[in-house]
Amino acid sequence: MHDIFVIEEMEGELSDRAMRRITSSLEGSAGERHRGEYTQRLLPFHVCRNGTWLYRGQEIKRRAMLCLFASLIDRDEQGRYWLTTPTESGIIHVDDVPFLAVELDFRSGSNGQQNLCLRTNMDELLCVGDKHPLVCDWDRPSDDGTVPYVHIRSGSGGKPILARVSRAVVFELAALAVPGHVAGRPCLGVWSQGHFFPLSRLPQDDDASLCEEE
Repeated sequence: MHDIFVIEEMEGELSDRAMRRITSSLEGSAGERHRGEYTQRLLPFHVCRNGTWLYRGQEIKRRAMLCLFASLIDRDEQGRYWLTTPTESGIIHVDDVPFLAVELDFRSGSNGQQNLCLRTNMDELLCVGDKHPLVCDWDRPSDDGTVPYVHIRSGSGGKPILARVSRAVVFELAALAVPGHVAGRPCLGVWSQGHFFPLSRLPQDDDASLCEEE
């Protein structure tokens, strides 16, 4: 079986020939095979926590190649990340999650609802809502710090494929946060597409003031 992930290096970048080989493999396939038919192996790809992609220790800089690889990411029932094409597949190393949400686009819906859309480092636009919820381990002390993620899609193993919200976007979300309750617990969160997404506990001073009699 030929290896479509054998990538030629040209001045630290990936060649057009490598991209054509991968694209032609995708276009020429009749359909996906079950992963059990693949030879399980570790591919020399590493996705860093800051969103940088490395191949054999060298940064992949070509935008078209990055976006193509991003579209091929899958996640199995054990939580491992794969680059999967209809003809070949392999496990890759991901420090945290494969994507970053790097830009917030505030939109107002036709019915006045607030819509928060996040753009990833792969230029994919995700509107926060039922399909792309914000996920955050919010119910913890404020000095621990909470890191929100946005759900992009589910992998074939049922595990979520997420984008971590960048620090700059977290600050923007914090500026939009309002008090609310989740499972009876007070919190701060944001609204988008009619859904409330908690981000952190309500600060103790605010919590107490809400309980004071007027």
